[in-house]
Amino acid sequence: MTKVRIFVTYKQSVFDPQGETIKDAIHTLGHDEVKDVQVGKFFDVTVEGTGKVVEKTIEEIADQLLVNFNMETYKYQVMEEE
Repeated sequence: MTKVRIFVTYKQSVFDPQGETIKDAIHTLGHDEVKDVQVGKFFDVTVEGTGKVVEKTIEEIADQLLVNFNMETYKYQVMEEE
């Protein structure tokens, strides 16, 4: 079993209205040193298997369900392998 965290974020070329709103609120708090905020989401997934099985499963899940490749990208991190 492998626990994986999948991170989905907007591509750099796509305007992120939530990120801009949060950045503006941070500036209102007086933290003008914050120059960018990017909003995303993550999914924790447990996959039965390791290595290539996990890689193939995550790629298929991302391609078919989690990511809109017109405006989003993803990466994943293995959190725990048994």
